[in-house]
Amino acid sequence: MTSSAVHPRRYLDNAATSWPKPPEVHAAWDRAARETGAAAGRAAYASAVEAAVIKHRARVALARCIGADPSRVALPSGGTLALNVAIHGLARPGDRVIATAADHNATLRPLHALARRGVIALDVVPCDGAGRVDPADVAAAWRPDTRLVVCTHASNVTGAVQDVEAIGAVVRGRDGIFILDAAQTLGQVPLDVGSCGADVVCAPAHKWLLAPSGAALLWARAGVDPDPLVLGGTGTASESLEMPAAFADRLEAGTGDVPALAGLAAAIDWLEAQGVDRVGQRCRDLAAACAARLRDLPGVRVFAGNAGAPIVSFTLAGTDPAEVAAILEQAAGVEVRSGYHCAALVHDRLGTRDGGTVRASFGPFNDEADVDAIVAAAMIAAG
Repeated sequence: MTSSAVHPRRYLDNAATSWPKPPEVHAAWDRAARETGAAAGRAAYASAVEAAVIKHRARVALARCIGADPSRVALPSGGTLALNVAIHGLARPGDRVIATAADHNATLRPLHALARRGVIALDVVPCDGAGRVDPADVAAAWRPDTRLVVCTHASNVTGAVQDVEAIGAVVRGRDGIFILDAAQTLGQVPLDVGSCGADVVCAPAHKWLLAPSGAALLWARAGVDPDPLVLGGTGTASESLEMPAAFADRLEAGTGDVPALAGLAAAIDWLEAQGVDRVGQRCRDLAAACAARLRDLPGVRVFAGNAGAPIVSFTLAGTDPAEVAAILEQAAGVEVRSGYHCAALVHDRLGTRDGGTVRASFGPFNDEADVDAIVAAAMIAAG
């Protein structure tokens, strides 16, 4: 018998993908899937034009989110693809690249692959026990052949937000390129590309932006132009075998997910109406309350960041995180993630290499009853 047959479902894995979505998002996705149907940018009949309008609306909404020029916003199919486009499209043979121990495998694995093939040299700077990176360590790691810095905006294990303005100043002062992974902040923490110091920002739609999977953001400032990772049809300049020159067209080969883009535009409208600050603060308040109460339990060790992403990781002495997660679901219907969270290096600093952590992440539709449930279930797990 599943826990849902006994307990209400309490979803606390929003750092992986947000759920539920605002009702307006489901409605926009459904309408585009059922009524529009066509591909964007491939024809001039009415439904194809409507699909193109949906795509444009999503691009403009994302640009609004980060204070950017829409012409510098590309719409890959996911955050991992966006980061791969940025990394593979900007790294040049012989470059030295700096990454951090707080980063996710969406950046560390492509960088590791390039380093293993001898294309780049890779330096990984440490983070502290909360998942924070010291900008001075980035400066100290800089070498004459360093050209790129790749960094997560917030740890997906602890929620700790990096001082990206200071890191950006280090990179800018040395004429490098700073690629920012905003997967755990965009939609939670206001982000302005005019002041954050990044040259490239990537983020998926399905996490804190509250949109469906199938879309993502890739923004790059003027003058930073990644080579395309995927080549093919774009619906523009089709008479040429060369990829189009326009930023978005060059990086958007293939058929975009129009329903996902419709949902993305609706999600951003919802977030803007609610206020990103207000939504984020409520989620962080729940995470802080959960962390404080878990710290009071015997044998529980809590890893939570500096009021950044609403993430609480914890371990229970003598019990594997996977077993703790199973107990939480069975005892209270609480759905959390356990393990390494696709971020292996940070666990060396946290001392959690043996099994990782249990991770709860709070979204805008969670409430105090979810905090009560996870604490009560953790008490059962602690015996």
